[in-house]
Amino acid sequence: MAVSVAVLAVVVSLHLIAFVFAVGAERRRSLAKVVPDMYDEKTYCVYESDASTVYGLTAFGLLLISQTVINAVTRCLCFGKGLVSGRSTTWAVFFFIVSWTSFLGAEACLLAGSAKNAYHTKYRAAFRVDHLSCATLRKGVFAAAAALTLLSMAGSILYYWVHSKADTGGWEKQRNEGLGMTASDFGQRQTNELGKV
Repeated sequence: MAVSVAVLAVVVSLHLIAFVFAVGAERRRSLAKVVPDMYDEKTYCVYESDASTVYGLTAFGLLLISQTVINAVTRCLCFGKGLVSGRSTTWAVFFFIVSWTSFLGAEACLLAGSAKNAYHTKYRAAFRVDHLSCATLRKGVFAAAAALTLLSMAGSILYYWVHSKADTGGWEKQRNEGLGMTASDFGQRQTNELGKV
């Protein structure tokens, strides 16, 4: 199987767009401030927009599509036969593991970050309580997802490239395949037969 530029373009573009959305989610994560209620002695949290949740879920979906494409093309390394045993197969397995590990880490950060960012607390406590804070997403969750997205992209590209080098397309070389080129004793037999006559 040869490396397809179209597959590489799709995988790289989906990963890069997911990276941009993850960075955008980090920059636009929801912040809140504590505001006193005008009707009683309670306070409540006022949150900013939920753009970060939408960005995080979009990055999650794009990364999922990209991983599906690369594993559909390579048959997930588990299905089908035809990898030549040797160094290329070892590297293909290594980059397959790197790709999946970083993909799962990025997806976990994106999903958990989006869920936590969407969670809003309302009334917190009495008005006179010190050090009151609203539930917000910790800084760096979406940034970690963005870094893991780039690592997943590198792992996926290298996995696809090495897998393409090690793939035989289902053809396996058999022993003693082809025509044998051996010396013929045809001339010797003709000479012996002529000598008998």
